[in-house]
Amino acid sequence: MTIRRALGSDAKKLYELEKKLFSKDNFPLSQGSIRYHLKNNLLYLSELHGNIAGYVLVLIKRKNAKLYSIGVDETHRGKKIANGLLDSVFKELAIMGFENILLEVRVDNYGAISLYKKRGFEIKKILKKFYGDGCNAYLMGLDLK
Repeated sequence: MTIRRALGSDAKKLYELEKKLFSKDNFPLSQGSIRYHLKNNLLYLSELHGNIAGYVLVLIKRKNAKLYSIGVDETHRGKKIANGLLDSVFKELAIMGFENILLEVRVDNYGAISLYKKRGFEIKKILKKFYGDGCNAYLMGLDLK
């Protein structure tokens, strides 16, 4: 498995993965948004056998970094890909001087919540009807210091 910064040439494959992973109610990224984030934020991907197995997007134009999206192809789940992606972006954020990272997650996304808690994230508050289908979200945070 290789983890690296995503490149412009990865945009189409990242978009295809995004469409597989997220419904419209979960705010999937457009191909144009992916291209924007490639230039302006931290977008890392994991490759296995030349294919994109997962990615993580962290917004860095704020006081606190924001983990905007993380996704792993269903065929590659359980291989610690999300942990590897998080390790990579946490290292870069620390180098950049960020002290905190925030995220929003669906309250019914138990797998993601478990991963975030294992990584040290704590629930800060509930965001009512955050998603398009009316589902609440947790705002979670992590101290990177």
